[in-house]
Amino acid sequence: MTARLSDYDYDLPRELIAQRPLQRREDSRMMVLHRDRQTIDHCQFHELKKFLRSGDLLVLNDTRVLPARRFSDDGVVEFLFLEHLGPKRWKCLLKPGRKMRVGAAARINGVTLRVEEITDGGARIVTLDEDIDPYAGGSMPLPPYINRLSDEKDAARYQTVFANAAGAIAAPTAGLHFTPEILSELPHTFVTLHVGPGTFLPVQSDNIAEHRMHSEHFSISPEVARRINDARRIIAVGTTTVRTLESARGADGKVQAQEGATDLFIYPPYEFRMVDVLLTNFHLPRSTLVMLVSAFASREFLLRAYEEAIRQRYRFYSYGDCMLIL
Repeated sequence: MTARLSDYDYDLPRELIAQRPLQRREDSRMMVLHRDRQTIDHCQFHELKKFLRSGDLLVLNDTRVLPARRFSDDGVVEFLFLEHLGPKRWKCLLKPGRKMRVGAAARINGVTLRVEEITDGGARIVTLDEDIDPYAGGSMPLPPYINRLSDEKDAARYQTVFANAAGAIAAPTAGLHFTPEILSELPHTFVTLHVGPGTFLPVQSDNIAEHRMHSEHFSISPEVARRINDARRIIAVGTTTVRTLESARGADGKVQAQEGATDLFIYPPYEFRMVDVLLTNFHLPRSTLVMLVSAFASREFLLRAYEEAIRQRYRFYSYGDCMLIL
């Protein structure tokens, strides 16, 4: 076990951070990690089916990303709307934060939004002169490492083809590679976890055990729970699906149908009980996501795979390529 933040670091050339999606979702590359023999293969995502066995079940996160990013009328302040707290009150992330202290105000469509409070995590509680629908006219909340404004293409491509339950401010990116045609050929089911602001927030403590995750809402229906419990092998599509399944495990060792919230932080030497195979993208250094995948693949094997991915010029992060960990 290693609990130092620096142990989850790696150097990535900036040009390998994918700034736009590929023309076709299914054309992503897929690195395959074989944990049993510690070997790496290079494939295309559309070859996923050949790695499945009889009785396997893919579990995907069907959350839908909200167009939660808005700009003030003067273009100076960026709002990311996180949560409606009640009439004329919202929880938001604001940029630049230094300009938006308590009492500071900005306008959207002529409506004044004023900072009432700053939370421990740096979010702002804002009050509005009148209620507005922040998602009407909003844009997709692309991650900060994509150095451009979102456009019409992002409205479709920063969303999975199976997105259903609105509520996320970031896409479950491992699902972005699937097309309806590929999905139709694979046994699958859906859970929901609404990806929240924690996906953008860095780990601050050098002792990662001190880090606390933001709570995120999830749901699993009775029929989905039954299918998961009946499957021979669970293939989790994305880290959000992993956290949902591991959070929903009951005392009997089975997934329980439920609606709830999870702040589960997975890092080595976590023992996985519900997930057998993981499909995931390449994640930021020092992130909770790279820690989760390290717990699944082993930190040493994962960092070796990342070094190989850099040598092979894989595309990284949200619009990048993926890896299948067997």
